[in-house]
Formats: sequence, structure tokens, C-alpha cells
Amino acid sequence: MKTKEFEIAYSQNKTNAKTFPVVIVAAGLSSRMNGINKQFAKIGGIPVIARTIMAFESNPNISKIVVVAHKDNILKIQNICQEYGITKLSDIVVGGENRQQSVTNGLNCLKGENKALIHDGARPLVSQEIINNVCNELCSAEGVVCAVPVKDTIKVVGKNCVKSTLNREELVLAQTPQGVNINLYFNGLKNNKIFTDDVSVLEDQNIAVKIVKGSYKNIKITTPEDIILAESLIENTEEN
Repeated sequence: MKTKEFEIAYSQNKTNAKTFPVVIVAAGLSSRMNGINKQFAKIGGIPVIARTIMAFESNPNISKIVVVAHKDNILKIQNICQEYGITKLSDIVVGGENRQQSVTNGLNCLKGENKALIHDGARPLVSQEIINNVCNELCSAEGVVCAVPVKDTIKVVGKNCVKSTLNREELVLAQTPQGVNINLYFNGLKNNKIFTDDVSVLEDQNIAVKIVKGSYKNIKITTPEDIILAESLIENTEEN
């Protein structure tokens, strides 16, 4: 049996010998966006979901794209894919009651596939380097997560008091894309637990999860302020 492992030392890049499908999860309700649907909010004149899909469309390590969307947004996302010339799109499926169910719906479209990437539709600034790093590591690993070191000190609290302080050197902020062995992911759902991210399903089975370097620019659009930040990040990138 594999031992439970969440490595802090970043795995080194390897030569990728195969391609993987990706499930892009875009079925949320944008509850913290003050009435704005974050998937269709524009950054640099391009909808968030379009930027996200295009990042994987242009990566040679990605074989196909499955988008998981709210039922009311399927046609709009289909039109966006046509407008931006997306050729790797294989399915757009309806999301579930929570993220975990939405991921499951997406993975169910990948019959015959062994492994897949899973990515937040609201992370439009994911770089080609991050996608490559996750794909490369997934060739030999059963689970992969990209992450960045925690900058702030993290306190454990209760009843408005500090209970303890965590060792920042042992903490990272998990991002997406994450990579999973599909069969192992489904096996981990049999316990009927709710997990906060995708590789947690593997961790719960004591399966080693490799970690690769993410980026502080790989932000998730969650509040209106994140749109402003993303605009700034794009402008700075274009200027440089």
C-alpha cells in the first residue's frame, strides 16, 4: 500500500510522453460576485471562461476538454467556444449540487481514460508552464496538485481566541489544475465524504499526491475585486 504523502518539495520537470483530458468546472453560482456571473465577466475584453478554456486549448499536452456548467449557461458556453475557435471541446455537461458532484459528472464523460486534469473555470490566468508541470508529473503519479507557499502566518482559532499557530514552512495554498487517476478518484467517493478539493479524494485513501509549483498569478475569481486584480496582472504581463 502506498503511504500518505503530500510533498512540500516541488517535483522536478520531466519529459511528458502522453496527453491528458481536462475537466473544467464552471457550474458555480457566483454567490460572492454581487450579481455578476464570474464565468462571463470580461478580463481584457475576453470572458473569464473563454480565457480558461483557451489556455488548455493551446496546450499540446491536453487531448480534450470537458466543461461542466450550470444548466442555464450551457448554450452560452457553447457559443463562446465557437466564437473563440475551440476545437478540443468534447462535452459540456450539467453540474451537480456541489463541486465534487460536478467533477464526477465531468469525469463520467471520459470513458476509457486513465487519468485527467481538473481545473476551476474561474482560474483564467493559469500558465502553460503550470499545465505542463501537472501533465508531466501525472505521467508517473496517481495524483498531482499545483501550489504556492503560504505568505501569511496561519492561526487556528476557536471562540474568538487563538488556539495554535501553524508552521508556515509546512503549508501551501492548493490551486488547480490538479491531476487524478480517474478510477482511484471514483473509488474514493464510495465513503460518501465531501472533500474540499480533488486530490483530497486520493489523500483520504493514503495515495501519494505529488506537488508542483503553482503561481501567485493563478488566482481564482471569487469576488469583484478579483476581476480588478486579474486585469492588473494581464496589463503587467503585456507590458513586460
